[in-house]
Amino acid sequence: MIKIYHNSRCSKSREGLKVLENSGKKFEVVNYLEDIPTKVELRNVISCLDIKPINLVRKSEAIWKEKFKNSSLTDEELIDAMITYPKLIERPIIINGNSAVIGRPASKIDSLLK
Repeated sequence: MIKIYHNSRCSKSREGLKVLENSGKKFEVVNYLEDIPTKVELRNVISCLDIKPINLVRKSEAIWKEKFKNSSLTDEELIDAMITYPKLIERPIIINGNSAVIGRPASKIDSLLK
């Protein structure tokens, strides 16, 4: 099952959702600001993306700048920060099986739909 971690207030996330809707494939929408991922889920997302936790952080967010910008955080501390402040999680994230992409630009999503 395809899954999208979605923020309806984000234009890039809405574009990603539209790509999935137009694909005709079944998918699940996770409104991650309301249904905050657990540590296990977030670790799985990071693993599927094959990135370091810092690469999933939205460093332009005010929360990041105010609380974390000049900190040296471990991977676990970064994951904890994203769970505590889910606005820090980059979006949209699309997962299909063990593969995932951050849908920026939305055209990256196509590689998961084949």
